[in-house]
Amino acid sequence: MSEMRILIAGAAGHMGRTLVRLVQETAGLKLSGATEPEGHVALGEDAGLLAGAGRALVPITSDTDAALAQADAVIDFTIPRVSVEIAGLAAKHRRVHVCGTTGFSAAENEAIASSARIAPIVKSGNFSLGVNLLAALVKRAANALDEDFDIEIVEMHHNRKIDAPSGTALMFGEAAAAGRSIDLAGRSARGRDGQTGARRRGDIGFAALRGGTVVGDHSVIFAGPSERITLSHHAEDRALFARGALKAALWARARPAGLYSMADVLGL
Repeated sequence: MSEMRILIAGAAGHMGRTLVRLVQETAGLKLSGATEPEGHVALGEDAGLLAGAGRALVPITSDTDAALAQADAVIDFTIPRVSVEIAGLAAKHRRVHVCGTTGFSAAENEAIASSARIAPIVKSGNFSLGVNLLAALVKRAANALDEDFDIEIVEMHHNRKIDAPSGTALMFGEAAAAGRSIDLAGRSARGRDGQTGARRRGDIGFAALRGGTVVGDHSVIFAGPSERITLSHHAEDRALFARGALKAALWARARPAGLYSMADVLGL
């Protein structure tokens, strides 16, 4: 099979540069395009040089439509509004879309699901192998432990992260809710402050911490009578998310249109 041509959206950001570098280093992949929004300071720069990966002869452009027409897949860790636009273009060109953006509204999630009826989209709050394995364990633990065990999810990220709770924390929340056959939207507790009253039995709590350069720490706590069980994951390098995204792109190349998750890629 020929090299898979990869377009990196948000190529000048921290994750974008990591993705560009890894595409350059990975056999079977070819960097075909790199984008940033109109007016971005990096427009026109060589994406490979900007990423510290050597000259790629791929200038950063704002024309995602044209760039995607020349790619087999787009990898996107941007912002919700941009990801929805990219999903629409992936559907237009019938290209693979790997989306690691978080913080979507219900309407934005529906728009991406609509595009996935035409193109294969792999959308996940986290592309780490460890996180996805942990989500499977959280689901099993929530199923095994009744509501005498309160579930609290604590996450910490760097001080530039703009959404909370993190996509990974919500992934764990959804896993726990699925284990207990409840709807997370109606049973989550967030932002406790002041005289909140006693904790409601069966709720899934979230706490978000921000500071420094933390890549991503997550803990799911099952607090029962006289004992606690804590399942944790600590990310040390953004490259682990980028490697997972590239694995997802290669996996999705042979898949029909549909909305997939990293759990599908890993066979979980």
